Amino acid sequence: MLIDQSVQTDLPPVTRCAWGDSSPEYVVYHDEEWGTPLRGDDALFERLCLEAFQSGLSWITILRKRPAFRSAFAGFAIDAVAGFTDEDEARLMADAGIVRNRAKISAAIRNARAAQGLPEGLSELLWSFAPDGPRGRPATLADVPATSPESVAMAKELKRRGFVFVGPTTAYALMQATGMVDDHVADCFRASAGG
Repeated sequence: MLIDQSVQTDLPPVTRCAWGDSSPEYVVYHDEEWGTPLRGDDALFERLCLEAFQSGLSWITILRKRPAFRSAFAGFAIDAVAGFTDEDEARLMADAGIVRNRAKISAAIRNARAAQGLPEGLSELLWSFAPDGPRGRPATLADVPATSPESVAMAKELKRRGFVFVGPTTAYALMQATGMVDDHVADCFRASAGG
């Protein structure tokens, strides 16, 4: 674990998950968002999209582009994105503020349409895969898995429901980011604070 050495904040130094100290953006994301339970269809749709856009890239790239993504994708409102046209796809492909990957852009639009068709809503569906009961807290980042049986099941069900670009690793990253699992390592202050 690193203790705040290079990141300047007004807060006293604390021990974080090692990745959480590597940039000012990561400090805020780690301390305020990652692992915090998040609910709501549009909020979870945003995270699902951003995790898919992150595939093959560094998360810091997505985090730094998140304001542009939100603007380009109508705040990730499911109904708005589901209504995107070929002209919207062309607009997104020309937007240097986001990741311009045609497959990922198309997937976001397709996934919005799939989310519209969920009778229970996206939030309820995704949270149905959260593990029950306590889990062992990882001691180090090396102990944090890339997938879990629940993320494999989530990815399979999402695919069955028409979602694309959501494999078990992306599903697990979504579960971590939105508090469905708590992978703050044992000596992280967020672990001692209960996530």
